[in-house]
Formats: sequence, structure tokens, C-alpha cells
Amino acid sequence: MTQVSEMTATALESQLIVGATLFVLGVIGFLTRRNLILIMLSAELMLHGVSINLTAFSRYHGNPQGQVFTIFVLTIAACEAGLGLSLILSLYQRRKSLDVLLWGKLGEDDLPVFTSPSNPTVHVPVDPNAEYPHLSPSGRMPKTQPTTPTKT
Repeated sequence: MTQVSEMTATALESQLIVGATLFVLGVIGFLTRRNLILIMLSAELMLHGVSINLTAFSRYHGNPQGQVFTIFVLTIAACEAGLGLSLILSLYQRRKSLDVLLWGKLGEDDLPVFTSPSNPTVHVPVDPNAEYPHLSPSGRMPKTQPTTPTKT
């Protein structure tokens, strides 16, 4: 006979406090930082706080649905971290800075630019003669040297 350990209300409360603390620290970091990597870490901190709360409620109620949902949340968090860091690296290669205000410079020219009254717009000089990589058109065969048959 297997024993299921019951979770007490005080244990649930302490885990919910830890999860809520992680979530609040993540929100504060997300709203106050300007560095893109720190913003990504704050978003991850929020997801982990939610995961702790899901597993605490799952254990308290005695069903595994919260733990299964936590696995999906952590999987999505890992994918989000990979895609986010690749975008951050791409921006750093172009602008040589991780400041959030530079993301606005990636928009189209005809869209209005958001400027905050407390933070003036940052002007980054762009080299018009910069050489960017180009993809070859699809559908065409690459040019190769003709081969001559060898006599055997």
C-alpha cells in the first residue's frame, strides 16, 4: 500500500509565498531594467514563480495536473529563452548595444517612433555602406564547372 503524503496548509502557504516572491521580483526586474538579457532573465524568473505555485497547488489537492502543466510551462520557457537570446545576439551584432531603446530603431520608416519623456531618443549612427549577407535566389541551380568524361 502506497502512502500519499498530505501537504499541510502552512507548507502550501510557504510555497505560495516563495512563488509569489519570485514572480514579483521578476515583474520588478522586467519593468525597471533596460538591458535585454536582464529582461529575459526576469521573464524566466516569473515563469519559475508560476511553476512553483502550480506544483504547490497540485500537491495540496492531490492531483498531478499542476505538475504536468509545469512541465509544459518549463518547456515553453526553454524555447522562449533560446529564441529570445538568438534575437538579442542578432540585435547586438547590428547595434553593438543591448539597450531596449534600440529595438525601436528596427521598425519601418513610416511608423511613428515612441519616445519617453524621461528618456530621450538614442541616435545610433548607421553606416549606409555596410555590407550585409545576402541569400542566393531559390530555384536556380548553382554554376559549376563542366566535367569532362574520363576514358578508362
